[in-house]
Amino acid sequence: MAFDPSTVRGEFPILDQAVNGRPLVYLDNAATTQKPRAVLDASRNYYQRINANIHRGTHLLARAATESHEAARATVARHLNAAEPAEVIFTSGTTDSINLVASILSLAPGDEVLITTLEHHSNIVPWQMLCERSGAVLKVVPCLDDGTLDQAAFGNLLSDKTRITAFGWVSNAFGTGNPVLQMTAAAKAAGSLVLIDAAQAAPHMVIDVQALGADFLAYSGHKVYAPTGIGVLWGKRDVLDALPPWRGGGEMIKEVSFEKTTYNDLPFKYEAGTPNIEGAIALAAALEFVDGLGLESIAAHEQALIQRAADGLSSLPGTRLYGPADRIGALSFAVEGVHHYDLGTLIDQMGVAVRTGHHCCQPLMARFGITGTTRASFALYNTAEEVDALVLAVEKAVAMLR
Repeated sequence: MAFDPSTVRGEFPILDQAVNGRPLVYLDNAATTQKPRAVLDASRNYYQRINANIHRGTHLLARAATESHEAARATVARHLNAAEPAEVIFTSGTTDSINLVASILSLAPGDEVLITTLEHHSNIVPWQMLCERSGAVLKVVPCLDDGTLDQAAFGNLLSDKTRITAFGWVSNAFGTGNPVLQMTAAAKAAGSLVLIDAAQAAPHMVIDVQALGADFLAYSGHKVYAPTGIGVLWGKRDVLDALPPWRGGGEMIKEVSFEKTTYNDLPFKYEAGTPNIEGAIALAAALEFVDGLGLESIAAHEQALIQRAADGLSSLPGTRLYGPADRIGALSFAVEGVHHYDLGTLIDQMGVAVRTGHHCCQPLMARFGITGTTRASFALYNTAEEVDALVLAVEKAVAMLR
């Protein structure tokens, strides 16, 4: 049975509003998703009923908060099919997770880091910083004209010098889905560690980290209907155990003296200080919400919306779509002679919220000789009628701008 967004739209209070006198059409989900009542209630319940610091207190609220926080970790582990909850590290988001890994790796001059042209800045800059510190060399997999990666070049760039290979599962700019199983297997065969940026994959597909074979996987809660400021770094236990801590402070220690500090076990080794307790609990609520609906059904619904949008927009004169035909989550386009900022501003006046600009992918935009695109991105609560409203708004805006 096809997924029906009308059955869940009522769970998202923010959607029930008007923008400039028109019903809100929210199509900026790749930037951040809206939150269902289950998530809002989880956040509110924490602060109203069990607000306390965790792991250290013996009083009732401290115990309740600790139990809820660690139950959230177990929920994330189940959602990812992690081998154990201790492999789940709570961070502030994908950017924080990638920076953590880039900061604890020790590379030497001549070592190589391999990334791709499709990457978000958060999967570029931390590796540049690592290379600057260590003398390692950054290598980049090129992108083909259809917005997919050059897999032959990827294979050729892998070598016995590749220490870490980092790539996104789904491009936030073009919606390109990468063959992560094959890429991971090739990188591991070359002796490289592998990090997968799953920020744009997490809302749209089932993730099984044990089947993927990667060493690290990162994603952000706010992309998958949870609050901002909470994210996940999953890592294989043996890999994380062998690497040093990142930040120092409370919780990541077992014993401290002025002479020596003994570090804590996973996951606390990488969770210095008071964590985002409410965020972790709300993230678990979000994952339970989407798991209850079924990610496969959600993905099929979103794919139908993207195809409808692609068909409608491509029928407009002078419109170019970027990325492959089988996009995931997002659709980027440009209209000849119309600046993306102007287009986004005008369709916002018609109640349609999209993203304009380089989408934190400036190297990718440079590859295609553009400064940015207009991007519509989709979530489980979007409807076919909203897609039609997008196409009509673009058509009207272009007529006004030309």
